[in-house]
Amino acid sequence: MVENTKIPAIRFAGFTEAWEQRKLSHFTQRESVFRSSSSEYPSVEYEDVVSEIGCLNKDIRLKETEKTGIAFDGTQVLYGKLRPYLHNWLNPDFTGVAVGDWWVLRPVGIDKKFLYRLIQTRRFDEVANQSSGSKMPRADWNLVSNTEFIIPYSLDEQRQIAETFDSLDNLITLHQRKYDKLTNIKKSMLEKMFPKNGSNVPEFRFKGFTEAWEQRKLSDVSQITMGQSPDGSTYSETPSDYILVQGNADLNDGWVSPRIWTTQKRKTAEAGDLIMSVRAPAGAMGKTAYDVVIGRGVAGIKGNEFLFQTLVKMDIEGYWKKHSAGSTFESINSDAVNNAVISIPQDVDEQQKIGNYLHCIDNLITLHQRKRFCQFKLDNERMTKSTSLFSNSLITWRYVFCVVVILECPNL
Repeated sequence: MVENTKIPAIRFAGFTEAWEQRKLSHFTQRESVFRSSSSEYPSVEYEDVVSEIGCLNKDIRLKETEKTGIAFDGTQVLYGKLRPYLHNWLNPDFTGVAVGDWWVLRPVGIDKKFLYRLIQTRRFDEVANQSSGSKMPRADWNLVSNTEFIIPYSLDEQRQIAETFDSLDNLITLHQRKYDKLTNIKKSMLEKMFPKNGSNVPEFRFKGFTEAWEQRKLSDVSQITMGQSPDGSTYSETPSDYILVQGNADLNDGWVSPRIWTTQKRKTAEAGDLIMSVRAPAGAMGKTAYDVVIGRGVAGIKGNEFLFQTLVKMDIEGYWKKHSAGSTFESINSDAVNNAVISIPQDVDEQQKIGNYLHCIDNLITLHQRKRFCQFKLDNERMTKSTSLFSNSLITWRYVFCVVVILECPNL
């Protein structure tokens, strides 16, 4: 084998040896010893693993079914060969049985955690997805095992690279947990700060407010403008023209994100208005910081933060799905929007307090989305810069992992 030795542009201090190009089969062994699962050897199946993330979604020790698979003892990594684009992988620290279409890969002369990172790289992904079969594609071991990868010669350097990404993943997980917790808090408060069906007072209430809430039609408390699409010939890519909002695709994390413009002004919404998608998905909410032209896929609604949170709650609870027309392409007509009945406090101050409180939770959720995205960006950049020869950077699965806010991160 002719080896190409290379040196990355940026690397950890103290390492000077060139990296080497080696076939996967020269530093990885595919296991093939079969064993039946049991309480001592729990089974790992596709359904037990969170794809893209590489963690278990349940306590597999509680599974009672006995199945046969490939044995592993915690010194190997698992890679899902069936539909490799699903990105199923696991770095187990226990003994068990891999049931189904798994490769159980034992590192030979390289660090286990480094191997786990390698199977997540873009290079590995590209080769694994050169698979056979159209409906049930599987990665080709002969092809993958004979593919060359560039890896550090030093085990210590491999460990430092792997440990760096372990630390970054821990930070990502931390922000993910905070994000999940805040999302659950927001959902709970939407339930408790609004009256339940049949009631005219909420379970939780700010001090000083005692009056019963009212039932009002949406059109009675807000000005609603149903969109009307401009002629297709007037669409443009010129930012100096009118921003066109056609549907949910023009909303990014709840805000209008300009992507197409028009020279024709029919129906409009002003900066500060609420934007509701009225066609697939019907009911999705957003806001606009711009004066915009609205197409037939959205409605412009004038309202405060309380009204926005009310409409978000209605969407979460599936209100609009129940009132939409069409089986394959759901939509909401103007009558459904105008005649929607909402619960609303009589006191505007109470509306403001509720709206501000829920808006603060939204801001915290966005903050952890932003931190998580910044960590993703740092994670990817560090792999690209300090280990750029390691299969041309990490695969973009980290960006797919969760809903992210595409915002610029300071100092990155």
